[in-house]
Amino acid sequence: MSTPTTPYWVAGRPMTGNEMLEVSSPYDGAVAGRTTVATASDVEAAVAAADRVRHEFAATPAHVRAAALDHVSRRLSERSEEIAALITAESGKPLKWSRLEVARAVSTFRWGAEEARRWSGTLQRLDTDPSATGRMALVRRAPRGPVLGIAPFNFPLNLVAHKVAPAIAVGTPIVLKPAPATPLTALLLGEVLAETDLPAGSWSVLPVPNDVAAQLVQDPRLPVVSFTGSVPVGWSIRDSVPRKHVTLELGGNAAVVVGPDQDDEKSLSWAATRIATFAMYQAGQSCISVQRVLAHRDVAEGLTERLVDAVGRLATGDPTDPATDVGPLVDEAAARRVETWVDEAVAAGARLLTGGTRDGATYAPTVLTEVPADARVACEEVFGPVVVVDAVDSLDQAFARVNDSRFGLQAGVFTRDLQVAFHAARVLDVGGVVIGDVPSFRADQMPYGGVKDSGTGREGVHSAMEDLTEERVLVLTGIEL
Repeated sequence: MSTPTTPYWVAGRPMTGNEMLEVSSPYDGAVAGRTTVATASDVEAAVAAADRVRHEFAATPAHVRAAALDHVSRRLSERSEEIAALITAESGKPLKWSRLEVARAVSTFRWGAEEARRWSGTLQRLDTDPSATGRMALVRRAPRGPVLGIAPFNFPLNLVAHKVAPAIAVGTPIVLKPAPATPLTALLLGEVLAETDLPAGSWSVLPVPNDVAAQLVQDPRLPVVSFTGSVPVGWSIRDSVPRKHVTLELGGNAAVVVGPDQDDEKSLSWAATRIATFAMYQAGQSCISVQRVLAHRDVAEGLTERLVDAVGRLATGDPTDPATDVGPLVDEAAARRVETWVDEAVAAGARLLTGGTRDGATYAPTVLTEVPADARVACEEVFGPVVVVDAVDSLDQAFARVNDSRFGLQAGVFTRDLQVAFHAARVLDVGGVVIGDVPSFRADQMPYGGVKDSGTGREGVHSAMEDLTEERVLVLTGIEL
């Protein structure tokens, strides 16, 4: 039986092009599905429709947008097993993590619905000076204009949700480009969106190659670009369109600090388990997966022993097996790159404590220590199942090491000391600090984003809604206050 061709979506309508795009599992090469590349005429139709509907969509009542988002949340929940299986099939993500991703997307759209209902404005009295007696300002936020959303492969549903849900919530059209490696999940989301009563043109999902995406970036009818992906591409987008509003969620090499007060068995085991899990989950293909561990010398040896043991207990293999913890990387080229970086570090003097082997697109969960500071596994984003462990003599030294990076997304600090927690939040040059856990924690309603080479702007539904809009002021005169 031949695999059916999944349509793409142009202004809410299913369409099919002439150029076939086959999507295969990085684990075993099995065909996950087929779609087609959006034609030039369909791309133009999607952008033109977004431009045409922008004012109509902005004027839709809050209950219309909220109802659509509620519907998407509910339908994702109803189809959760089907969607999780599709995420696993096209990305190689273990099923346990795909199920979690669907659950998060359900919440992201639910938050979008709730925020759409709350999205209002503020009143500001202006009679604080005699010249403004009888005047009041109504401050509201209006959409900047249609959005070009460019999504990555590693969260093919929830990172798409973080672009689509805020756009719908504020009433601004979005043209979404899913990652070439994982377009099928975004296209299934289009199927769910098509069940709503949103106006035609308010959303499109277009599988297009990167050169076409570059043309879309330049299109003046898409004044907002929301990009999640690699550092070089992200900054090149921003540099190429300096007059557009560009938000970037880029890379990281997230660090964990383990304080000297984590010296009991319970604390060390908890830290080791969390670090092992979230250094290796998604095969390390997360911007906030744990890459660097800076443990106080008083606890470093005990932590490292437990970490190696915890990593060794992670189940690797077939991502469709619910017991699998670590699956393949997105393709063999990615696994080869990780292999090269680890081999370089070992050749430069690093000690390999576990892992360090590759089988096709799968790289074994790997722990390194005594890694030179200039090794790529220490100072760049590995985006693979590799963690580097170092001992430090003080928390100040640890925090300085966290900041000694061109990235600044999130950091984790294992401590029970409230003063240390607030000190870390003050001195760490990152977008978020997680106390008592790894930096991989993210609640989808909280502000999320980084500094330095980790990007600009914030995700999290409410924060993204603010990013997609700008303040508009209405001054009322002759008001008796």
